Amino acid sequence: MPEGPELHLASLYVNRMCDGVVFAGPVRKSEVSKNPDVPFTCEAYRITATSRGKEVKLTLTPIKSDDSKQTVKAGQADQPVDIVFHFGMSGYFRFTPEDELHKHAHLLFYSKEKPCRVLSFVDTRRFGSWHPNVSWQPNRGPCIMFEYKSFRENVLSHLSDRAFDGPICEVLLNQKYFNGIGNYLRAEILFRLNIPPFVQARTLLEGLESEDVFENERSTTGMKTSDKAKKKGGKPDLLRLCHTVPLEVVNLGGKVYDPETADYSGFETWLQCYSVDGMKSIQDHKGRTIWFKGHPGPMVPKGSRSPKAKKRSKKEEDNDYTDKKKVAQSCSETTIKKRIKQETVTKTPKNYKDPRPKEIGSKRGKTEKAGEVSTPQKEKKSTARRRKSSSAEPLEGSQRKSGRVTRQNSK
Repeated sequence: MPEGPELHLASLYVNRMCDGVVFAGPVRKSEVSKNPDVPFTCEAYRITATSRGKEVKLTLTPIKSDDSKQTVKAGQADQPVDIVFHFGMSGYFRFTPEDELHKHAHLLFYSKEKPCRVLSFVDTRRFGSWHPNVSWQPNRGPCIMFEYKSFRENVLSHLSDRAFDGPICEVLLNQKYFNGIGNYLRAEILFRLNIPPFVQARTLLEGLESEDVFENERSTTGMKTSDKAKKKGGKPDLLRLCHTVPLEVVNLGGKVYDPETADYSGFETWLQCYSVDGMKSIQDHKGRTIWFKGHPGPMVPKGSRSPKAKKRSKKEEDNDYTDKKKVAQSCSETTIKKRIKQETVTKTPKNYKDPRPKEIGSKRGKTEKAGEVSTPQKEKKSTARRRKSSSAEPLEGSQRKSGRVTRQNSK
């Protein structure tokens, strides 16, 4: 699932590809998408993008003509419009020629040039969404990457919130306080600090200061650590890594977000914990997989298993279920025999005595012990014989009666 770094790289991609490009006409939506229409059409406009945590905002700005006397045509936009995107599980932007549109492109912006090119929002699983004429979601906190001071203050000033009662691995996914952190980032951050994922969040954050002693340090630019940070032992805290680890992903650039080549080998090399061989994995209380090393911590869910083990057991249950279905649909001959035997036992009265000689009865007992039970076909034949014999008796009586009548008539 795209997280804060991927959404920021997506905004950089849009700005780079759409720089100097003039768009025109209406914004079009695919027929299968259930997201709202974008009521915007213009003869000429530009597109720019910004990101904040797990959101990307496209701004459509009409290009005003130099002729002040020229009036805007009816139905044409004359003011900028913002569209806020949430990428869901698989959303991203592409800028391609019109004849190379992705089959899962769901929102389309057409350029004015010929041949036409299209900026499209591609979402294979259709979990993503967009909202026109709105700003950032108010229930999301400051961005972990580009609003670090506000992010740090927002967390430390709300530690009394019940949200911090839970384990740190689950609290890190709360976008009200950690806007931009997702599944792989939480695993990498906790792994680097050697923090078990299922330790209460409040106990880890209570001792942190509102001022970051590492604020003047930027490892990506090679700046020296402040003197105050050296006195503290030179180790950044949890909130600091929530800021710096995502920036490391941003610095990977095209190795993380490249819709054209889809080559993520650089990103996979960067990962130290998430989905890495030798690491443990377990599902949290909401069913999301957390990767870690060592002991999970005291707040681990009861009866939790590795997702892989759970998947195997589920597959085995599915196979058993299909086998039962097959048996129910087409019973074997042995099953039929068992059913017939049970029916004969239940139908026989308790005080029933076999009228046949003991020898025959003993033979019958031996055959039953040996499992020789009459099949449905034999029962059908015996039933047919009974019907035949029963139907033959009245016929014989009728013939005798008719014979007497003919004799009397002859006399």
